[in-house]
Amino acid sequence: MSLRRLGGLLAVALATLLWMSCGEVFRPVVIPTTLTPPNPASFHEVFGINGNAPYSQGTALQIDVSGDSDIGAASMGVNPTHAAILPNYSRVFVASAGSLYLGDSDLVTAFTPAVDSRTATGLGTLTLFTFPNVGAGQSSTIVTLSETGNLVTATLSAALSNAVVGAVISISSVNVAGYNGNFLISSVNGTTIQYVDSTAGLAAASGGIATVPVTCSYLPDYVATTQNTVVYVANYGVESGPNCNLASTDSVGMLNPSVNSITNIGYLPPGSHPVAMAETPNALNLYVVNQGNNTVTDVSPIDLSTIATISVGSPPVWAVSRVDGNRVYVLEQGDGVLDPIDTATNSVLPSQTNLSVGPGASFILYDSNLNRLYVPFPGTAAQNFMDAAVYVFSTTGGVDLSGNPNDTPKLLATISMTKGTNPPCPNGCSPVSVAALPDGSRFYVASYQISPACPDPNVGAAESCMIPMLTVFDALSMTVKPVSSSLLAPVPSLSLLTSPPFAPTQYALPPVSSCSTTTPYTPGATRFRMFTTAASDGSHVYVSICDAGSIADVSTTTDTISTGTNSPDTLITDLSTPFAACSGATCGKVATITGFSITSNVVTFQAANSFIAGQEVTIAGLTTTAGSQLDGLTLTVLATGLSGSQFESNLPTSQSNVPLTSDFGTAAATPVAYITAFSITSNVVTFQAANTFVAGQRVVISGLSSTTGTLLDGQNLAVLASGLSSAQFECSFSNPNVPLTADSGTALPLPLLQSPLFLLTGQ
Repeated sequence: MSLRRLGGLLAVALATLLWMSCGEVFRPVVIPTTLTPPNPASFHEVFGINGNAPYSQGTALQIDVSGDSDIGAASMGVNPTHAAILPNYSRVFVASAGSLYLGDSDLVTAFTPAVDSRTATGLGTLTLFTFPNVGAGQSSTIVTLSETGNLVTATLSAALSNAVVGAVISISSVNVAGYNGNFLISSVNGTTIQYVDSTAGLAAASGGIATVPVTCSYLPDYVATTQNTVVYVANYGVESGPNCNLASTDSVGMLNPSVNSITNIGYLPPGSHPVAMAETPNALNLYVVNQGNNTVTDVSPIDLSTIATISVGSPPVWAVSRVDGNRVYVLEQGDGVLDPIDTATNSVLPSQTNLSVGPGASFILYDSNLNRLYVPFPGTAAQNFMDAAVYVFSTTGGVDLSGNPNDTPKLLATISMTKGTNPPCPNGCSPVSVAALPDGSRFYVASYQISPACPDPNVGAAESCMIPMLTVFDALSMTVKPVSSSLLAPVPSLSLLTSPPFAPTQYALPPVSSCSTTTPYTPGATRFRMFTTAASDGSHVYVSICDAGSIADVSTTTDTISTGTNSPDTLITDLSTPFAACSGATCGKVATITGFSITSNVVTFQAANSFIAGQEVTIAGLTTTAGSQLDGLTLTVLATGLSGSQFESNLPTSQSNVPLTSDFGTAAATPVAYITAFSITSNVVTFQAANTFVAGQRVVISGLSSTTGTLLDGQNLAVLASGLSSAQFECSFSNPNVPLTADSGTALPLPLLQSPLFLLTGQ
């Protein structure tokens, strides 16, 4: 047989074998997807800054844009206010005005972002920038301590000359732990000092140290930079602080990232109260917005010396610089006027264009791609917020009062949020923030409506509620682009609540009082009830919602894999912020910690307690090096090691072993309510249970065994304001009426979430 014939036979045999092995079954290699999957795109990041309960540290979290996930969080100090990132994206700087609360400190905390990795790396090492004090504190040994009610009387061995009413006194090393801490002096008479302690019933004591420290309160509230080698922080300041030797701390600080310290502070006139800054891209000018005296100060970025002081209307609140550095735009919150400043002459330019947007406006978005300014006007209560609008300006094209071109803004559109064809919120709302895509195709307006009688049955018509929404606009035509799906339909805006963590049909929230904004702004208030920003690649838009304790993640793009709900401008998820510390009525039983140890990532606290296994407890007040790492954590009490004198918890992150360490602090337990009966009327369930809940708090029901009770078992419900008392609480629950039914179970409140306050776009 020839080789050619043999080769042909082998080829036929191989083809036959392959044909037989295939069979007649179709084997697809691609499975269609009906939902938009996570996008395996280049690594991009967005950061959220979150506030906590008073005296507790807030956090920063990092969002992985393509992964739709939170990939790192860390504590950022008490009362965080603002943040900025270096132009090379290597470090983030977060200001926190902690000195607003007795005993806490002002800080700027810097961290390196989490990196692109297959495994979570968390945020990088934190660096703390502390503020200087002038002079030294005074101390004296304590002869006696006694308490009547909550009034403590301390007799010292020597008088302290800087002890005055209203100043802070620090008590330490007293053998009765409840005396130790920081307090406000209420009375001074020679060597006798009195103050109020929240802990009552303390036994008489002696020994220890009383110190009146020199502590200047700066209240940092804004961070800015256009450089990689220096960062600037605006300090709202305090005049004649009782523990400070400075007449005023209203100032601008210069941070050097190379040496990790504040290297210079430029003090402003007392009462200036700076609240915002804008540095020109050429780093030649730093414009400081002074709310207290209605001025803008042009400060040298080199040495913080004052170049010029520019008078504006009342009061200024925000500023942005144009990309060429020739113009800076300042917004007056009280007057609602946009001021264009010529950086060459440091003068406010006159304009024929009406640059008034309405009192109460507090934010400007500068879109360098389209050379536009977007200014949301939140409307007025007198008009039921039906006058809400978004003003769109070109940064150039304007003329002076004589009609001569002077490179001032030109009004392109006044977009009503409530009127016209298909308005974004026909019942009135407050637009407060704007984000624009880098390709110039769309911009997004974050707004909310406060309804006194909530239309969302998940909250209940007897309650008021806050309805957050996001409206998409075509940038070219400046008209609304209706979204493909929303619980707010037929309103063309996008609902921002997903399930979980919210109910499947929920689009409204019980309002949180601490999320309300104030005019004028102060560092202890919420600046943005909602805030929005776009990822640097334009693939996602994020919206922080203070009342929800979450950040809405909206995908702006689609792909060609499938159709279905895979469409642009779709809500993907709500990213929850870290747990908040309990405060007031949200705290249950409190145990005083006297020491702790850590072994194999289990922490054992020495503390007389009445906790039960599974309870959540929040740790606060620990001051040792290892203790400060535990401060602010919400932990679960373990059954093992639990006794009347100690309790144990697993740590959420790996910690080195620590021997038994003396430290003083508290563990506050989440309060559990024990249900004895319930009834349902008009889709509202009333639970008979002694409780300390607050309206809006979410509770998980468990242990009920009656026929209807089993339907309630496992439900995550929101406590309503109506019907709430120390003996009962109510929640919305869709079900036929049920008469009062005896049943036993528990309502376990979920830990409250921190309040997202600000968003920052990274790389």
